Amino acid sequence: MAEALLKLRIMPESLDVDLKSLKADIKESLEEKGAVVNSMEDEPVAFGLKAIIIMMSWPEEKGTDRAEEACQLKNVKSVETVDFRRALG
Repeated sequence: MAEALLKLRIMPESLDVDLKSLKADIKESLEEKGAVVNSMEDEPVAFGLKAIIIMMSWPEEKGTDRAEEACQLKNVKSVETVDFRRALG
C-alpha cells in the first residue's frame, strides 16, 4: 500500500463563503477517508475570490476520484487535482 502526495485546488461557490469554516469541513472529510492533510493555503484567483490549495498524503490505491468526492461539500463549486505523485521513502 503506497502513499501518494496529492495537491488539490478547490474553488468556493462565491466570495461570501467563509473559507476558514470550509477548510475545517474539507479537512475533516478528507481525514475520514484516510488522508493526512499537510497544508491548506489560500490562492488569489480574481476580484477577491480565493481558491483553497491542499497538499496531503493519500493512499495511492484510492486514486484521485475519492479525494475529489470527499471535497465536494456545500459551498464548493469545483475540485481539481493539480498534482498526484508517488511518495518515496
